Amino acid sequence: MGPVTHTQLIETPAGAARVTWHHAARARLVLALSHGAGGGIDARDLQAIADALPTHRVTVALVEQPWRVAGKKVAPAPKTLDVGWRGLWPALTEQADGLPVVAGGRSAGARVACRTAAELGAHAVLALSFPLHPPGRPEKSRADELLGAGVPTLVVQGGNDPFGRPGEFPEGEYEMVEVPFGDHGFAVPKRASLSQDEALGIITDGITRWAGALRE
Repeated sequence: MGPVTHTQLIETPAGAARVTWHHAARARLVLALSHGAGGGIDARDLQAIADALPTHRVTVALVEQPWRVAGKKVAPAPKTLDVGWRGLWPALTEQADGLPVVAGGRSAGARVACRTAAELGAHAVLALSFPLHPPGRPEKSRADELLGAGVPTLVVQGGNDPFGRPGEFPEGEYEMVEVPFGDHGFAVPKRASLSQDEALGIITDGITRWAGALRE
């Protein structure tokens, strides 16, 4: 894991959020990542990113949303998630000390990042396991949220994600990294032709390349 210099509690209108900082030496970007509706910052992809990206001059801030800090098991409505994210953003940018801040998250957190990126002035968006639609309900598309982000966007998607496989995504102004065989949590079957560690490597390598190409 990248060096954790401090953990920060930030009060928002939706309650207190907790940010765990993994600082990079000579950082050029800050990547703020929140979790999904069914888990926390211990998700395998978030942990892998926090471990790998600081060595590439990207500080990673893992954000625990207020409902999670409060010990609740079920995420609130999307509007409430947005309120919490908006509320903590000024503290994130203050801590970034002038560095560009990339907004990101997994699943529900990716939706929040996309919905709020333009208004908050996010430098870019990283969408991990973007839930394009509920499982088995492709007609309930959330593509407008992704396509409306308004900033450079990278989607990292599992090849077998029931919330939207890479081939289901519409054309648009974003980049895509596919994790073969990966499900919504980027888990790969034991019979797959790549290991779990290799799958995580695809994620971190793809994000590293994308982040390195972003203009500062």
